[in-house]
Formats: sequence, structure tokens, C-alpha cells
Amino acid sequence: MALKPGDNAPDFTLPSTVGDKVTLSDYRGKKSVVLLFYPLDFSPVCSVETKQCAEMLPTKGAGDVEVLGISVDSLWSHKAFAAQQGISYPLLADFHPKGAVAEKYGVYLPEKGISARTAFIVGKDGRIRDVVANDIPVGRDIGGLIEKARAAAA
Repeated sequence: MALKPGDNAPDFTLPSTVGDKVTLSDYRGKKSVVLLFYPLDFSPVCSVETKQCAEMLPTKGAGDVEVLGISVDSLWSHKAFAAQQGISYPLLADFHPKGAVAEKYGVYLPEKGISARTAFIVGKDGRIRDVVANDIPVGRDIGGLIEKARAAAA
């Protein structure tokens, strides 16, 4: 069942590169969230997207938006990737059970063992405001996603 705008965003807690763990519902009433599901650390398109996000978030997010990058990679892979890319926002490890959170959001691709390149804009109320899906080799408009999330925070 695909999630759509207006649906409640399924809650989850995952290991994070920032702090110990991140729980989606902790942002409710505080910030809009961009759930940035991506296939794999160190892949070409993911590397470009995450770097753009790290560069844009401090100025475009302006404290109203949190970005949570989510892939099936391990926390150790995420930590190395974050260090290489200069990523200060949380990367979450949907590693064990593999893809369980991506599955809740309908974006796990079991035949490939990765998440689809999909972003969910979650408003402060915990409801999905927008879903942006791209083909795996096609990068997303990171600035546009952050702007949508800022609008959802207003």
C-alpha cells in the first residue's frame, strides 16, 4: 500500500550518525522533516544529493526543517560516508531487519535489496505533505524538497 499526502507518516526509530538513535515522532510539533530514502552510500547520484543537502540545509532549512537520510547501509558505512561528504544531518541505518522502515513507506525494493529514491515531506503534524519519487539513476531537486518542507513547517 503506497503512502500518499494526508496519510500519517509511520513512526520509527533507527540508529543514527548523529546521536544514538532518531525517532521520527520526536520532531512532531517542532519541525518539518524530509525523509530522504536513497539506495546506497558512496553511489554516484547519492553522493551528489547528500552533498547538496549538506550544503543547502543550513541556509535554506533555517531551523524549520530536519533532513533524515535513510538507506539500508550499516551505521558504519553511514559514518564513513558522512565524514567523506561533510554531512552533518542524520543518516539512519535501515539495516536490520534490512529495509524494514523502507517497507513501511512502500519504497523497499526486495529484488534489489535497496530503497527506491523517494522523498517524503512530513509536516509538523506528522502527516505526509508530499511524496517525490525518482528513478534510481535520477537525482532529486534537493533545494525544492527543502523549500516544500519549509512551507509545511509554516
